Order: sequence, then C-alpha cells, then structure tokens
Amino acid sequence: MTAPLARARALPEALAIPDSLRVPIVLFLVAFVARVLLVLPFFAPGYPDSVYYLAVARELAAGHGFTIPYIWAFVDTGGHLPAVGTLPIPSNEHWMPLASIVQVPFIWLLGPTYLASCLPFWILGALAASITYLLGIDAGLGRRRSIAAAALMVMPGAAAPYLSQPDNFSLYLVLGVAALWLCVRGAAGDRRAFALGGVAVGLAMLARTDGVLLGMPFVVAFAAERWGRWRGSEQGAVRIGWGAAIACFGLFLLVMAPWWIRDQLLFGSISPSSSSGRILWIRTYEQLFSVGDQTTPATFFAQGLGPLVASRIGGLGAVIIVLGSQPLLFFLVPFLLVGVWLHRHDPAFRPWLVYAITFLVFSALVFAVHLPYGMALHSGMALVPHAYLLSIVGIGAAVRWVGARRPHWDVPRATRNFTVVAIGLVWVIGAVATLLLARGWGHEADYRTAIMTAHPIPAADRLMSADPGAYWYRWGITGVPTPNDPLPVVRQAAALYDVRWLILEKDQLVPSLEPVLAGKVRPSWLSRPLAVVPEGQGATGSAAPLPKAALFAVCLSPGDTRCGG
Repeated sequence: MTAPLARARALPEALAIPDSLRVPIVLFLVAFVARVLLVLPFFAPGYPDSVYYLAVARELAAGHGFTIPYIWAFVDTGGHLPAVGTLPIPSNEHWMPLASIVQVPFIWLLGPTYLASCLPFWILGALAASITYLLGIDAGLGRRRSIAAAALMVMPGAAAPYLSQPDNFSLYLVLGVAALWLCVRGAAGDRRAFALGGVAVGLAMLARTDGVLLGMPFVVAFAAERWGRWRGSEQGAVRIGWGAAIACFGLFLLVMAPWWIRDQLLFGSISPSSSSGRILWIRTYEQLFSVGDQTTPATFFAQGLGPLVASRIGGLGAVIIVLGSQPLLFFLVPFLLVGVWLHRHDPAFRPWLVYAITFLVFSALVFAVHLPYGMALHSGMALVPHAYLLSIVGIGAAVRWVGARRPHWDVPRATRNFTVVAIGLVWVIGAVATLLLARGWGHEADYRTAIMTAHPIPAADRLMSADPGAYWYRWGITGVPTPNDPLPVVRQAAALYDVRWLILEKDQLVPSLEPVLAGKVRPSWLSRPLAVVPEGQGATGSAAPLPKAALFAVCLSPGDTRCGG
C-alpha cells in the first residue's frame, strides 16, 4: 500500500466519532433542533425576565457596562423612589448577571439581534439532554434508561418553552447539574472534581442568588467524611480531605468576589435587594413592586403566626405543584418517588437528594412568597435531569412489579412500550404548552402594538407601564413601572422620572389605577384615554368590561395642555 493511499484511508478513522460520544452528540443535535422549533411560534422575549437579561447584555456588548435603559421594578432602585430619577440605571441590583454575560460574545458576532441572545441558551438547553444521558451512564443505569431520560429532557413537558428564552432556565439547569455531578465524583475520591465544584456553585450563584444552595451537598459530603473519621468507622477513609474542601470553597469565593466587590462599592451591600427588605421581608408578592409599603422584620412578624405559617406552607405547596405539574406533568411523580426509594442509598443520587431537601426547606422558610411567580421553576430545573432518570427507573420497577403478578406479560417489551408512551406524552404536552404560551405572549404583543399604532409615542419621551421592558424592546421607549401604591405615589414616581405617558393593561393592573382604566376616576394630571383596546363584551352584555389597554397623557409640567378638556 502506497503512503498517500494509507494516509487517505487513515483520515476517516482519525475523524471518526468515538462510540462513547455518538449518543451524546445525537441527543444534543435533536435537543438543539427542539430548542429552535419551540421559539418559532413567538420569536421575541416573552416576559420581563428575558427582556431584562437581553437589555443588560446589549448594554454590556456596547461597552456601557452593567446598566439598563429602563426600570423593570423599583426593587432595582433599592425598593424605594430615589432622590433623583435618572435613566439608564445600574443594573442587577436584584437579578444576577451571568444570563446577560453569556450573550455578549454572540452579540459581538451576530449583532444585537434576538437570535444572538437566544443562541447560548439553545446550546445550553440542548446540552442538558446530553448531560442527562452521561449522568445515567455514570450512575450505572445503562444506555437504554439513560437515553430514555435524555429523551425526556429534549422536550421537558410544560417547562420546555422556557429553555428557548434568553433567561437563566437553561443556564442554571446545566450549572446546577454540573455542580451535583462534580460532588458525586468528588465524594467518590476525585478531589479535583470536588474542588472544581466550587467553580460550578459560584457560577450557579452568578446565575441565581439561591445558587448558593448547591453548595450544601458539598458541605454534607465533607461533613459526613469528617464524622466518619472522627467516629473511626470502617467508612472513614479520606476521599475528599481538607485540601480539596478548602480549594472548593476558595474557588467559589474567587468566582463570586468580583461581583460582591462591585455590589458593595456601588450599592453598599453584597446583596442589595435583600438588604432593602423587598426580598426577605415581604408578606405578599405585590409588595415587591411597591415603593411605599414598609418591609422590615417588624412588619413581617407583625402579620401573626397564622398567616406566617400559612404562607410557608403555601410556598412549599407551590414548589411541589410547579415542579410536579410542569416538567413532571403529574403522571411521572409516582414513578419518580419509586425511583427515589430504590436509589435512596445510591451515592450517585445522594447530592441530588441533599439539594432537593435543601431547596424545599429554604423554599418553605425563606422564599415562600416568591415561589409561585417563577422561582420554583427557575431554581427547580436543576433537579429535573436526575428526576427524569429516577422516573425512568420507576417506570421499569412498576412494570416489573405488575409483571410478577401477570405471568403472561413480556416485561422487557412492556417496559419499552410504557417508556415510549411516557416520552411521547411529555413531548406532546411540551409542544402544546409552547403553542398556548406563545399564543398568550402574542396576544399581549398585539394589544400593545394596537395602542402604539393608534397613538405613536415619541422615542424620546418616557412611559410608565406595567412592563416597561416590552415597550423598550419593541419601540425603544424608556420608562418605569407603575408602582403598586396609591395614586399620589404613582404621581410622585411619574414626576420624578419626567414621565409623559401612561399605559394601563387590564391583565397587569395595580389596584389604585383600576378605577382610572374603568373611567370612574380621572386625576387632574391624566388626560382622557387617547387610545383604547376594548375587551370583548361580557357574557350577558349587561356590564361593560374593562378595556384591555388604554393610553393616557401625563401632564406634570406647567403649560402642558394635553390633559385639558
């Protein structure tokens, strides 16, 4: 054989994909296509969180630093009205920065487009399927069960549409699973993995503040080892050691220190929104959007033991219902519980169990008010890959249990059939949930477009609305939110930021402005409605429903005659 011919035949062999990587690569490609398809029904940010991360990313890419051209909620100004109302403002007083940072290279490459902002999250969301497969292999579940769980992760039920948004769902999912996996390997004796877990936990916290809870499995693993050594038990062998534990904590601090220093220098606290009381001491979620309500430990505990306990139970119930209904679609929950019971002593799932318990406890005690409004799914997504693996285990165990009582059953075939049915249901419901959600987002966009078309607002003017980010994204208009406070406070906020227009939306309306939208109250500083999107007639036609949305001029400057007549 001649040398050129030998080299020609060797080239395909050199480029061949190893068997161990073929399945993860195929899973990634399938999941990536799913991420793209799920965003097509509504190719725009669907809700305030995703607009916020996109806006900060564009400011970063443009060289403006961590700033944002509008205010999404006054929790980003310390939970109160500042002395001087300026825009833009420093960003991320409440939300963490990593979901914006990961967009910047793509914006530099593709420009400030929605595609550029979505791409990193499509990639991360697709990686979740591959990682789920690798988790299963590493846990000894075999190829078939691992592939089945990864297939669930391709289209994770009603949670699927969020993985395609420029939000931290995909980001926190991947970082959370990485942290748990590194803890498993570290506890098994891989000290480098244990140390690198500090990086994963730090990055997860840069994605979400409560990412620090992912550090609990590392604390428990190290404490268990120390306890075993202290007791002199047979299981007291050193696998982690002080060196790896200190390195883990040190790397976590190294990742977080720059952000904490920035927050301390800029806001006077490493956790600004928590120090304002708008996070820890609110009694209802609506207080998050107020600038006047007092939120202190005294006001929090003044609500009494009954409401306090009820809210904690409600928060725990909310996280269980959200995770049980959206990624698990209820029908997977019994199989998950079976899988958890069967693997309750399995080291491959121990960090996951520790994080799950930690998350549930903190959800009930600390974050109860926030959980029904997005936090449960945002943070709970890190639990989903392991939950899918255990659900597949539970399906197999359930089939075997039935098969032992029905001798005519072909257990392997029945296991495959029930697994395929489960995957099909999850995929179908994920697709339907995406279409329904996109329809709702599209409806919001339609009535906002109708208002802006009927009475265009100059881009240089400032607007007060329930969702300032939506109007900034589509029309470049900066603005502030309607505070959840009495009318005099709403007027004060409008005057502080030189607001010239107010848009009220029926579906996102603070109580003090409901009479204004209904036409029952008209403050002297507001015009009559200049553009209205009517709601359909009521079922009986006897009472006129509130308009879907309406635009008003805001007249706070001397000589502004737009509110006369």
